[in-house]
Amino acid sequence: MEQTKNSGKYRWTVVALLFFATTINYIDRQVLGLLAPVLEKQIGWTELEYSYIVTAFQIAYAIGLLSVGNLIDKFGTKLGYAVSIVVWSIAAMGHALAKSVFGFGFARFTLGFGESGNFPAAIKATAEWFPKKERALATGIFNSGANIGAVFAPLAVPWLTLTFGWQSAFIVTGAIGFLWIIFWLLIYERPEKHKSVTKAELEYILSDPEVDEPGEKIPWSHLLKYRQTWAFVIAKFMTDPVWWFYLFWLPKFLNKEYGLDLAHLGLPLIVIYTMTSVGSIGGGWLSSFFIGKGWEVNKARKVVMLICALAIVPIIFAAHASNLWLAVLLIGLAAAAHQGWSANVFTTSSDMFPKKAIGSIVGLGGMAGAVGGSLFASLAGLVLQLTHNYFALFVISGTAYLAALLIFTLLVPKIEPIGEIKLAKKELVEEKI
Repeated sequence: MEQTKNSGKYRWTVVALLFFATTINYIDRQVLGLLAPVLEKQIGWTELEYSYIVTAFQIAYAIGLLSVGNLIDKFGTKLGYAVSIVVWSIAAMGHALAKSVFGFGFARFTLGFGESGNFPAAIKATAEWFPKKERALATGIFNSGANIGAVFAPLAVPWLTLTFGWQSAFIVTGAIGFLWIIFWLLIYERPEKHKSVTKAELEYILSDPEVDEPGEKIPWSHLLKYRQTWAFVIAKFMTDPVWWFYLFWLPKFLNKEYGLDLAHLGLPLIVIYTMTSVGSIGGGWLSSFFIGKGWEVNKARKVVMLICALAIVPIIFAAHASNLWLAVLLIGLAAAAHQGWSANVFTTSSDMFPKKAIGSIVGLGGMAGAVGGSLFASLAGLVLQLTHNYFALFVISGTAYLAALLIFTLLVPKIEPIGEIKLAKKELVEEKI
């Protein structure tokens, strides 16, 4: 503990940058969901057509993660993150030009491709700047930016739309990313090269036991040989779609079930996403707290993941809640628990894999989550088109996490650094020869 107090605090400045980037990321992706009830009337799309627009984003997100995580590992966090946010900011503003289902689908596709760089870059930066015992907390803090973005959007988007028209909501929120880039380029660098990092803080950042890091980036053909990779990928595939569902369908659910229009959606959404901020930071803090008390990483991460998975189950009853605020409470609890879950699942990638592979691992997991999200989006559109009822979708949302944790635990009985990385390194050398 004494080492923590005296080691310096510049690493938390980096977390602040990651937090604001994630906030902007979620503001930009949530604008369409907030405006969906308005645009549904103006553009005239059906539930199924709306699901196609959502799916376009998620397919592009998956495609982006196939390459972006790889490129971030290759070219570094600083450049990769900057390019990513330039692309998604331009795409976010481009929604203002859309006038049809196809136009919105194209804008969402481009936005999804650009936004795919956020989490691979942020998780890699966290691994570069934090020892393992602080990574879940740092991840929880920057990941809570998703919730702050989701709180800010319901405040800003209705006012911009009702005052200046829906196009202004896309233009103004999309432009924020360019401000972030200025600070990122001025502030960020690896800790070994950063002039503001003290010797004591650098030693603390690098205080984990040394492991044999491969000198070359590990290709996917090697990463896919590990059951740890599949555990992470399957967990993301099964649970990320639930979060996408909240983002893109929650305003429509509140509009349909409780008659909330754009002017009245703000407060319920703010309550829900404020709860998720607590869940994100709390989930990351709790596993770090357990590790600080002497628990093994494996036990700390999995106990917190189990607590979160159990807290999500009650959302099954949200579709038939007797009043608006009961539904808000159930959804808010589930969304908060998802973020606590997510903070710990993300951190398992850096618990198990060397830093050279983290961007690729997070990219693979994010891609799987986006593929799962596109499938769930298509299912949601079909179910709502046929039944006009959200019950089946909430049942899936409530049970996915326990199933994912079971599979994760079967594949990875103990979370620990991969011991076979030398084999991958040796094979890479042989391939070059």
